[in-house]
Amino acid sequence: MPRANFCVECGERLARNGWSVRLGDRFCGHCARRLGTFARFRSLAIFVAMVAAAFAVGRYMRPAPPPLVIQRQANSPLPDTPVELGPVSHAPDSNRDHKSSVASVANNEGYICGARTQKGTPCRRRVHAAGDRCFQHKGLAAMVPMDKLVIKADNPVK
Repeated sequence: MPRANFCVECGERLARNGWSVRLGDRFCGHCARRLGTFARFRSLAIFVAMVAAAFAVGRYMRPAPPPLVIQRQANSPLPDTPVELGPVSHAPDSNRDHKSSVASVANNEGYICGARTQKGTPCRRRVHAAGDRCFQHKGLAAMVPMDKLVIKADNPVK
């Protein structure tokens, strides 16, 4: 490591006293007493102040994060209305609309993806509707017949 031969402040020649390694030996004895111990760490303090200022400016100039938007697929069987947490009746009703019947079917049976995995077996992930594939197998064909993709609930929801 190169060492200074002259004082950084006044330019006086530095006298070396042996081979000992000292930190901050850039100043002569007179300048070191005049400047104090801060002179040894002045460049480090300036560097830390510059890094802190750059960090503060970067934080201030950062744009606001975009709003969180959660979208659902157009063919999702879930209803658009909020879920009602009241008592549930399972009596057949002749004037129910299509969305509520889809929701009741979703409670009684489900579907699996069925596409070929790397292991060679059918994918067992649940999907919303028959013929759909999971996120990993979009666009692939099922390797089992369509009637095997239906999972029927053993115990209907009561």
